[in-house]
Amino acid sequence: MTAPAPAAVETVFRMESPRIIATVARIVRDVGIAEEIAQDALVAALEQWPRTGVPERPGAWLTAAAKNRAVDLVRRRETYARKLAEVGRELTEETYDPEPPGPDDIDDDLLRLIFTACHPVLSAEARTALTLRLLGGLRTDEIARAFLVPEPTVAQRIVRAKRALAKAGVEFEVPYGEDRAARLGSVLEVIYLIFNEGYSATAGDDLLRPALCEDALRLARVLAGLMPKEGEVHGLAALLEIQASRVATRTGPDGQPVLLADQNRSRWNRLLIRRGFASLQRAGDGGTYGPYALQAAIAACHAKALTYEETDWRTIAALYGRLAAVAPSPVVELNRAVAVSMAEGPEAGLALADALTGEPALAGYHLLPSVRGDLLARLGRSAEARAEFERAAGLTRNERERELLLGRARDAERPPERPA
Repeated sequence: MTAPAPAAVETVFRMESPRIIATVARIVRDVGIAEEIAQDALVAALEQWPRTGVPERPGAWLTAAAKNRAVDLVRRRETYARKLAEVGRELTEETYDPEPPGPDDIDDDLLRLIFTACHPVLSAEARTALTLRLLGGLRTDEIARAFLVPEPTVAQRIVRAKRALAKAGVEFEVPYGEDRAARLGSVLEVIYLIFNEGYSATAGDDLLRPALCEDALRLARVLAGLMPKEGEVHGLAALLEIQASRVATRTGPDGQPVLLADQNRSRWNRLLIRRGFASLQRAGDGGTYGPYALQAAIAACHAKALTYEETDWRTIAALYGRLAAVAPSPVVELNRAVAVSMAEGPEAGLALADALTGEPALAGYHLLPSVRGDLLARLGRSAEARAEFERAAGLTRNERERELLLGRARDAERPPERPA
């Protein structure tokens, strides 16, 4: 077997690290130490795999290496006897049959880790940044993009969060009752952002990272079963189900992005759409929808339209208006500009997009010039459109998006009949 390149080893680790950290955190009861041990397993793989080849089950190899290091650490601690009693046979046996979980138990290591990292001892921003780092496997630049803040700010949040958890002695725990409810907002945000990174990767050669989408969707489903009376939990589940239904059509055979207008809707996953509609019904009365349910309602409008031309853009624009009222953000306003352009014409949409050009949070956000380029092209302002598409291409760090935007810049002299 040929020796693997370090990049290949790191790719495997990037995919497996959330589960490894969650598994180790259950043993050592410290998320910071768990991440360090997971990194040690990566170093071991980088040293051994080039000599021995990639194992048949690389994720299992990394997990076993990390668990062995975790066990060694626990055994070296003065409190080894107490920890051994807590962890039980899992430390020494390959198989482990825990007691059946109670109805309020979180029987999922990844979800337990999310709730642990979303401890109220941390600020909301620190909770989300740390959890995205641990569970999403996201780099600081990817998290910075999600928050629209500088990378050093995110790096500082993560470091301080780990220190705060260690100082407070926060263990790998399962919150109940009010404690669980208090962390719910941060947990929902983390799952949402993990899915978004999978749906549209910040950087790299691929537009999609399907494993992240699958993890986020699974966690949303588990959470919906765990907290059936929380409307926004069902709203998030609805949103992810409907968005996931389109994943297979978002790229062509060569990996190139396919715009919504050009996607083959007959290939949208109808089962996921039906699940999404059912979850949206459980989210409650449409008049009282929260931010995730409103986004799910927008996604449902797209899913209901059999063709792009049948899309109910006026309803979508109205829903974005409601979303901007309950969860204001420049990204929501940019999306509203697109919807308004479709409902009322490109001039109306461009006026809204132009109002965002001075927004500091969008200074490096490639979708702002991308949207402006599309609207300018529809208005026949080809030279300006080309410049905006080129500027957007220079801002994105995803190679597939860059290729698409440069292609649209070249085609700006022939504006498309249908927008992005």
